Amino acid sequence: MTVLIKISLIINILVLVPVCLGFYQEASWLQSAYGVSTSARGILFSVYLAILIFSLALLFYTDTKLVFALLVVQILYKVTTPLTVGSFTNPVVMSNLMISAVHFVTVMTIIYFGGSSGTK
Repeated sequence: MTVLIKISLIINILVLVPVCLGFYQEASWLQSAYGVSTSARGILFSVYLAILIFSLALLFYTDTKLVFALLVVQILYKVTTPLTVGSFTNPVVMSNLMISAVHFVTVMTIIYFGGSSGTK
């Protein structure tokens, strides 16, 4: 597995474990970052949980094509969050943009090098 693929998956895991726990436990910080509890916030929790589970699975069974698909979808939703939220200063938007930059480098590496170094 290339180092960048591993880094992108680990970033997903390191970010999403506390975020998903926060959603699950209704943590006090959650409301300031994601707003009041709504069905939409529950759906977002579900999406984050799916990304977390998929990232964990891909860390142990790396399929470059699946990593590529996951990261491209994440990049697209993360770079559109400033437009949908209407702010660049929201902490979730800022972290999304930083993470998408790392994922973009990983995706470009997969495109140009085919995810070599032992990946499928």
